[in-house]
Amino acid sequence: MTNLKRYSFIVCFLVPAFAVLGFYLGGAYNFLTFAIVFGILPILDLAVGSDPSNPVEEEVPSLQNEFYFRFLTYMWAWVQIGLVIWALYEIQNKELTGLEWFGFVLAIGINTGGIGITVAHELGHKSKKIEQWYSKFILMTVCYMHFFIEHNRGHHVNVSTHEDPASSRKGESFYRFYPRTVFGSYFSAWKLEEKRLSKQGKSAWSLENEMISASLITLLFIGVVTAGLTLYTGKFSWEVPAFFFVQSFIAFSLLELVNYIEHYGLQRKEIAPGKFEKVLPIHSWNQNFAVSNAFLFHLQRHSDHHANAGRRYSALRHFEESPQLPYGYEVMVLVALIPPLWYKIMDWRLEDWKKKYYGNANSEAVRNAV
Repeated sequence: MTNLKRYSFIVCFLVPAFAVLGFYLGGAYNFLTFAIVFGILPILDLAVGSDPSNPVEEEVPSLQNEFYFRFLTYMWAWVQIGLVIWALYEIQNKELTGLEWFGFVLAIGINTGGIGITVAHELGHKSKKIEQWYSKFILMTVCYMHFFIEHNRGHHVNVSTHEDPASSRKGESFYRFYPRTVFGSYFSAWKLEEKRLSKQGKSAWSLENEMISASLITLLFIGVVTAGLTLYTGKFSWEVPAFFFVQSFIAFSLLELVNYIEHYGLQRKEIAPGKFEKVLPIHSWNQNFAVSNAFLFHLQRHSDHHANAGRRYSALRHFEESPQLPYGYEVMVLVALIPPLWYKIMDWRLEDWKKKYYGNANSEAVRNAV
């Protein structure tokens, strides 16, 4: 890996800086984060182009184990908690117009969801307890701690099947997908915890159920922050918990938008009742723009992540044979909000994918060669 690429992952820390800058400039500048992420970033993607590099197998062990790559994710966790508490402090102390309030909460949600949950997702796959703790620590700030349970033990098992609430289906708009994935993932996580505790002979209605403890931890966090700000300023502000829950809603909605585009319409073949072929790089939509991949810790190399979930972001590879999104995530999540445009852009690509990998007698040989 070149030094330029190695240090490119630091650019993610510019996004919270834009949120802070926009807030202190005031007014419409609160939308600075949105403008840069969804306006400037796509332009930079087109200008810089795709990332042609893939790690060679000989350097994968060092990329997996190098502390520098872990340190960046650890550092983000503390940046995120600091950003959230700072934002709540400012909401407590400053009067904002409705437009400023909306722009500010949108800026924070883009940080905590667009980058924060991406980092939590990366850390949640690792076996080290400290990395799992950091993952949950980040998810606490967006009211989505159950993601740690469902994503690892549910989504990665059932991805690209009808059993997975986080895999969108052909012809399913984001607005139909959204309640299915939000509520379906929550109840799936509850069932997974219930099953785990049942095997240990324990009741699901205890603090050993991570679904219960996660909810209590999140409520305790915002309760302590609200109480602390009330004592510090001498006044209670209902806007503090309101802002916290709204930015959480924006953050996990952004996550579900990403889920929607990552697996839209892709289906693994059922080889026996309830048993599906193994997850391959062809079962996730991929994108390889260099700039947005640096911001998102290679999240857009999603095909390799699902085929090899243990790989650290620094070692993920791009596969040309994977189905390719035409634009980076920042553009595609906006397109997904306009279903007719989404179908026009994506459905013919999905049909080409089906014909290539499942449409003829040689398709199984093609899949096995991937």
